[in-house]
Amino acid sequence: MSTELPVLTKKDFQSDQEVRWCPGCGDYAILKSVQMVLPELGIPKEKFVVVSGIGCSSRFPYYMDTFGFHTIHGRAPAIATGLKAARPELEVWIATGDGDAMSIGGNHLIHILRRNVGVKILMFNNRIYGLTKGQYSPTSEVGKRTKSTPFGSLDNPFNPLSLAIGAGATFVARSVDIFQKHLQETMLRAARHEGTAFVEIYQNCNIFNDKAFTYMTDKGVRDDQSVSLEHGQPLIFGKESNRGIRLNGTELEVIELGGEHSEKDCLVWDETLDNSGMAFLLAQMTPPDFPTPIGILRDVKKPVYEDQILAQIQHEIAAKGEGTLEDLIYSGEIWKVGEDGRVQ
Repeated sequence: MSTELPVLTKKDFQSDQEVRWCPGCGDYAILKSVQMVLPELGIPKEKFVVVSGIGCSSRFPYYMDTFGFHTIHGRAPAIATGLKAARPELEVWIATGDGDAMSIGGNHLIHILRRNVGVKILMFNNRIYGLTKGQYSPTSEVGKRTKSTPFGSLDNPFNPLSLAIGAGATFVARSVDIFQKHLQETMLRAARHEGTAFVEIYQNCNIFNDKAFTYMTDKGVRDDQSVSLEHGQPLIFGKESNRGIRLNGTELEVIELGGEHSEKDCLVWDETLDNSGMAFLLAQMTPPDFPTPIGILRDVKKPVYEDQILAQIQHEIAAKGEGTLEDLIYSGEIWKVGEDGRVQ
């Protein structure tokens, strides 16, 4: 009997539901990338589950021909953790937005990251609340004028990469909706990581926050305003590859190459460092002083949560036997209430 898996294509992951995002929304590009990547993993599609919360991004499960949950606001990590712990053989992905993940869901997000549950988190960051029609979000920049901040936001925004690294995430990356090749390569790396993989995806909301990322995505400025992270390679950027990033003491700085400085002065990127300090420094690189980093900031190996749970259970079964629910209920301190209402 043949055990070969069927060859899957993008079409196998397209559901029969009409995709209903605003025309031109960056979510279409992310959906396309996921549907292109999953067939490459060599995993039966019935093993995939997509979990979402609330928001434009959270329609994702409807458009994927996989199992899925459309859960409640901010709680996708909690549902996904329970699912992965109970069914570790499943491939669990989370589709979430900057508001869903970092506002009402912030507490759930940091705990799934610190536990290193084997799920893949795609956080669509458009720096706005799109589904509720344009309020500022936890990643909106200071001074952002929206329906809920008519005089400009006073809140300092979250840096999603810094937050993920600070919570102990073992895989942290950033890509962009329109950088399709880069996005798919990043997703493939995330999919193959053992443990929690957190990918921030810059995603354009052309209705309520159009061109939020054109400062680093437009073809005319892309090379000068972004730096691609490649493991084992020096951090060099610019149209002429004439600029670099070096470590000067305890701080990063941009240097010009060709005169006083050369490629040898540039920081050589190492995504596998167990100490997360360098990744955190890189996550702090923001315009206008630095180019925006895209790629893998961290990829380290740590014990996986569901494996540890299973090992614990198996250890106890070996020591005490299978047990039953009735035995559990009647174990420890129990008491009976008599007909007179008194505890016996």
